[in-house]
Amino acid sequence: MTLPTTMRFIDLPAHGGPEVMQLSSGPLPPVKAGEVLVKVEAAGVNRPDVAQRQGIYPPPKDASPVLGLEVAGEVVALGEGVSEFKPGDKVCGLANGGGYADYCTLPAGQVLPFPKGYDAVKAAALPETFFTVWANLFQMAGLTEHETVLVHGGTSGIGTTAIQLARAFGATAFATAGSDEKCRAVEKLGARRGINYRSEDFAEVIKAETGGKGVDVILDMIGAAYLEKNIASLAKDGCLSIIAFLGGAVAEKVNLGPIMVKRLTVTGSTMRPRMAEEKRAIRDDLLTHVWPLLEEGKLAPVIHAVLPLEEVAQAHRLMEESNHIGKIMLTL
Repeated sequence: MTLPTTMRFIDLPAHGGPEVMQLSSGPLPPVKAGEVLVKVEAAGVNRPDVAQRQGIYPPPKDASPVLGLEVAGEVVALGEGVSEFKPGDKVCGLANGGGYADYCTLPAGQVLPFPKGYDAVKAAALPETFFTVWANLFQMAGLTEHETVLVHGGTSGIGTTAIQLARAFGATAFATAGSDEKCRAVEKLGARRGINYRSEDFAEVIKAETGGKGVDVILDMIGAAYLEKNIASLAKDGCLSIIAFLGGAVAEKVNLGPIMVKRLTVTGSTMRPRMAEEKRAIRDDLLTHVWPLLEEGKLAPVIHAVLPLEEVAQAHRLMEESNHIGKIMLTL
């Protein structure tokens, strides 16, 4: 296949609002050893993209400065040492940046085949949320069958994924959301109870729903604003897994006593700085345990909106308005 010498990509000449992003043209990224080059057909929009655009989440030094952390499309070139994929393969994957472009390089260990029956938009909606939820909810927090989990931000891409995965593996999920409509949406996805955080105290609801026991795991993207109530909502030997700080990173005057009394674990992680070997291990788990469920239709990404790359500013506005249920996607 003869590749073009230039491609379209979304440039970020300055930090700021959605309007700072510009459609530009430049050379294709070089394909390093251990990487594949993908002709991008669809890309996901994620909170880290918004934070990077705002200047509060800089990319790692060795990552592409171009926005975009998940893509789907066709393999068009292989880096040295890559043997598990070939040109023409339809794949999706977790990018280290560079997804908002016609072509994107991906470490081979972060690449997965399209689930059977999936198109590029559905496939591109998988990597960022499924890698994140699997790593934090199952690998780190150890959620297992018959346990209970509270998912904050239940209608986000992360939330809709976490609810479905918890249900698929025999756990009971509760989820917070910002409206009664969103609460019904998370219940339709499999949550036992949607909790409207604007009109209900989630800690009180969890106490009532669990007979005072609390939940075994909490997947939290709010941070400081929810810390005390999260601790109160956990059962003995429970685990709080923090993946973002939408409600602040600094908590003051929080009683830490229950952590000792209930033997709680507080953990957290971000995906982007993880070592390549860690991401490959997550990829392998997903292929083994989750891809069959996707192919059987037992779970699926929830997609809120699909916009062309040229409307990336509108996609970011949708993300920031937080009225979406599921993923916001770009097509190329």
